[in-house]
Amino acid sequence: MPRGELAGETIAAVATPPGRGGIGVVRVSGPGVAEISRTVLGNLPAARHATLATARDARGEALDEGIALYFPAPHSYTGEAVLEFQGHGGPVVMQSVLGAFLDAGARLAEPGEYTRRAFLNGRLDLAQAEAVADLIDAASKEAARSALRSLSGEFSRGIDSLVAALTELRALTEAMLDFPEEDVDSLHRVDARARLDRIRASLAEVLAQSKQGSLLREGIHVVIAGRPNVGKSSLLNRLAGEERAIVTPVPGTTRDLVREDIRIEGVPLHVVDTAGLRDTTDEVERIGVERAWREMARADVVVAMFEAQVGIGPEDRAILARFESALPAGAARICVFNKIDLCGKPAASGEGEVWISAKTGEGVDLLRQALLAAAGWERTGESLFLARERHLRALESAQTHLRAAAGELSRWELFAEELRLAQQALNEITGEFTADDLLSEIFSRFCIGK
Repeated sequence: MPRGELAGETIAAVATPPGRGGIGVVRVSGPGVAEISRTVLGNLPAARHATLATARDARGEALDEGIALYFPAPHSYTGEAVLEFQGHGGPVVMQSVLGAFLDAGARLAEPGEYTRRAFLNGRLDLAQAEAVADLIDAASKEAARSALRSLSGEFSRGIDSLVAALTELRALTEAMLDFPEEDVDSLHRVDARARLDRIRASLAEVLAQSKQGSLLREGIHVVIAGRPNVGKSSLLNRLAGEERAIVTPVPGTTRDLVREDIRIEGVPLHVVDTAGLRDTTDEVERIGVERAWREMARADVVVAMFEAQVGIGPEDRAILARFESALPAGAARICVFNKIDLCGKPAASGEGEVWISAKTGEGVDLLRQALLAAAGWERTGESLFLARERHLRALESAQTHLRAAAGELSRWELFAEELRLAQQALNEITGEFTADDLLSEIFSRFCIGK
């Protein structure tokens, strides 16, 4: 069912990426498709049949020859009449064909407007619409598979199942409020607790899968920190698999932030090498140290590096003490003892420590697993949902209200209200109750043509 007032305008855009290619697609959607198609292509193609067509400008001059596909409403991506012209993928050709459709009465589509119309027409719910962008932006096979699961409606079905269970429990509670009897009250209290426990368990499972999927989408911000010459840049190079940072025996070689994106088991890690932490009179190095501390203030995981043959000395202890106030709430810290090749110690990990050699690579696989574990990643083999931050906030809000409901089983009015608030939080995920400004924010991040 449509979710809001639909635009009466017909929109058009190039739906393929900018640049040269073998094929380029111009997409038109809206109530004026039939008339615009007859103006530009000479006729309206048969529904869902590939038709050879020539696109012409307002003067009748041929612009390109290609394949036209017509999808009548409501059986199209947007739920409106849609026309796609597949021509040659040169930028000039595509812009010329697009210009012809615009001259014939369409207007240029805004970013994400096709998918927004699909949402408003009830073709997709909001979680599925967001999954479209996530699938396009997926940077790993794991992320793409999770986005495709959300697009197919698996995530939404999980949310709908929770909402249905909440609706049923709310109905029973409201009925009990309307017809209060002492014996019914006692029976309902037992039944309500059992139902609520099942809903809370299901919600916890969906939230856990969503948090895992969020790591695939957002990645982990990892900052490597420590005194000069403990091997921070060598570790970055080892993790990246190439020489990304300059490594020399001279203390203070790294003076600015060096960033590198890597992947471990499909999870993106945004790794930052920082300047060695020490007091210095060198102005450039001092600025680098200040930037290092600022970077740590927004890290998910901080790798605190030390030399294995020396251990944690007085300067290191001072740095660790400052970590307590510098790191954000919830950030994890891994103590990495580097250069085990110089002291004959074996690679090992445990209790927030990893012993490695960035030079030889010994123990680096242990560090990779420690980084994933510190961020909360678990390879479970279960289906993951490529959740966004707003999804997690909504799920956590629902979890909070259900926890509160569990404490109000003797006060049915408050119990019912907490259930209502939990259901409202869940409905925000699929877009049953969503503010227009949030919709604008979501779809503005889509590419034009999608």
